[in-house]
Amino acid sequence: MTEGTTSPAAEGVDTLSRLEQEGEIAADYLEGLLDIADLDGDIDMDVEADRAAVSIISDSNSRDLQKLVGRDGEVLEALQELTRLAVHRETGDRSRLMLDIGGYRAKKRTELAELGAKTADEVKSTGAPVKLDPMTPFERKVVHDAVAAAGLRSESEGEEPQRFVVVLPA
Repeated sequence: MTEGTTSPAAEGVDTLSRLEQEGEIAADYLEGLLDIADLDGDIDMDVEADRAAVSIISDSNSRDLQKLVGRDGEVLEALQELTRLAVHRETGDRSRLMLDIGGYRAKKRTELAELGAKTADEVKSTGAPVKLDPMTPFERKVVHDAVAAAGLRSESEGEEPQRFVVVLPA
């Protein structure tokens, strides 16, 4: 190896430690927000699919965390962007961090994967493309992945916030 280069294994470690650092910065930021809002919640950090993943979970059955999710996840999306900005401010690097609150995003991922698989089955049986309702980038990604797993292809069409997925026949 020449000076200034790193091995693939070292790059993997560097990426992992960078993502862990993103998670720690995000956790500190979110803990501060929880304190300001006087809400109870525990922070869980992980690295999933080459991005930092941070979750706010609660042992109680209180609906307090639902306030942080908002209607259709709108508040969650805003908090995710604010958290990404906090990470960017500290690191100088753009973050792809994913935030989940009270399991909302995990539940949504399951529902969307089922929708993608069901729609793929419909397209296979009818041979006609199917347009889905507008979705957020996260939602579209989950549907695209489910459609690909079913052996079909899909495309996103339209402009934000009305961008939607079209599932195409083989």
